[in-house]
Amino acid sequence: MEREIVASYEPKKNNEIRMFESSDEMATDLAEYISQVSEISIKERGYFAIALSGGPLISFMRKLCEAPYNKTLDWSKWYIFWADERAVAKNHVDSYYKSTKEDFLSKVPILNGHVYSINDNVTVEDAATDYEFVIRQLVKIRTVGVSESNDCPKFDLILLSIGSDGHVASLFPNHPALELKDDWVTYITDSPVPPPERITFTLPVINSASNIAVVATGEDKAKAVYFAISDGAEGPDAPSIPARMVQPTDGKLVWFLDKASASFLEAKTKNDGYEHPKY
Repeated sequence: MEREIVASYEPKKNNEIRMFESSDEMATDLAEYISQVSEISIKERGYFAIALSGGPLISFMRKLCEAPYNKTLDWSKWYIFWADERAVAKNHVDSYYKSTKEDFLSKVPILNGHVYSINDNVTVEDAATDYEFVIRQLVKIRTVGVSESNDCPKFDLILLSIGSDGHVASLFPNHPALELKDDWVTYITDSPVPPPERITFTLPVINSASNIAVVATGEDKAKAVYFAISDGAEGPDAPSIPARMVQPTDGKLVWFLDKASASFLEAKTKNDGYEHPKY
């Protein structure tokens, strides 16, 4: 597999950019990446706490359901969370839990008791409060780690996708939720993309993770990806893009991009006369 590192547009510190020719190549590399992070986390902590999001993300995890990973990973040490979720019933077509269960959880031997979905029987406000309480209890016993820089949970991996508007999790441009500093989990009732009610991790929690991976596919994400990744990006949209605010405090951020979502980066690279180093 040929993977390119896009390097000429002043990427942010601790950002790694991986670009792929096909979705199959991306899925293969993402599976190996998640596998390595899980093995390191289990070796160092005895647990692997991963938070997922929605969009096409789960389909790119499909290789983990296949050999060798389905037999070699220590699934009994995996703990599943959601960085955001829609406030709908678990069996609703819009539920991230539903799509994750159908496409991933049902195909690997993760313990049911290690899957932490939101409470879908209460208001979205109470669901956010409940979810934060659950995470706080798990931080106390260190099933979920704690940040050395603050009291935030330190997830081993938070896996995100990016919207065409640059949103990550359910943190949308110019939304007050972006300003929250003390809450770990919050809720919104005015998502610009339906359904309107959602819960979401706050930026301090996302940025406290040991590892963050953002998956982007499609030309409609290209502008948001460019503004999010490049320190040299300018324009009226750049400061308001939530994905640009994903800046790990002590961890590492890896971008998984297909050719279309990286097209603005490529154009900038070619215009500046750089070539992509390959390995």
